[in-house]
Amino acid sequence: MSDDEELFDGGLFEEPENFRPPKPESHFVKYERKYYLSEVEHGVKEINLRLVGKSPLWGHLLWNAGVYTGNWIEKNAREYITNKKIVEFGAASGLPSLLCSLNNASKVICTDYPDPELLENIRYNIDHLGYSKAKEIIEIEGFIWGNETNEISKKLGSNDGKADFLIMSDLVFNHTEHHKLLKSCKELIKPLINGKSRSGGKCLVVWSPHRPKLLDNDLKFFSDAAELYNFDVELIEMVHWDHPMFPEEPVESEEIRKRVYCYMLHPTW
Repeated sequence: MSDDEELFDGGLFEEPENFRPPKPESHFVKYERKYYLSEVEHGVKEINLRLVGKSPLWGHLLWNAGVYTGNWIEKNAREYITNKKIVEFGAASGLPSLLCSLNNASKVICTDYPDPELLENIRYNIDHLGYSKAKEIIEIEGFIWGNETNEISKKLGSNDGKADFLIMSDLVFNHTEHHKLLKSCKELIKPLINGKSRSGGKCLVVWSPHRPKLLDNDLKFFSDAAELYNFDVELIEMVHWDHPMFPEEPVESEEIRKRVYCYMLHPTW
């Protein structure tokens, strides 16, 4: 063996053991069902959600807006969820979709970026919900906002392939994705019935301003929804959560970062 062969023998380009830090492990958070009706308990009083260890898509966190969305679904299920066809964008752990299944939605299409780890984690939460029918109600779809919505429409079924209710929880901070989100919403939401105002499907948009200096950019989502995509935009409420998502951020911006906004988009076509 030559000197060169000796030098390169033994895996010069192999990383030594423990060279890279270990991948963060998945972790669990509990969601307590405070607002459900007795007939939809289904033996599930709290949900033990598994979150991925770390995700550049932020699927490793249960956001304040996500908890608010879960509570809102439980409070308003009879009107908006029961026997309805639901689509969720950017589902992460899938909490809203899980709650829609418990509240007797007829079909739920739970979507997130087509990352295998994220989608497998949603499947885990469905399988471990403790409500076997959830596996029939919820279908998972990898989906990039703005792309073709045909597969989601097929899963929704019926003649029109449209959703009665569409959920977007804490997605507004993705400023570059606003138009893609609105395009997909417009394609999937059920239109008006006989032209009657607010008789069509509903798009629930819940969010917090995580970067207070960019609040105007967040709000532009709703002016664009009205002016460019012909949605009737309704502010449901703005509440102050008991803590911001990132308490280590500057105290002077805490009041804004504690906010949770709830909007409804209604089609006008």
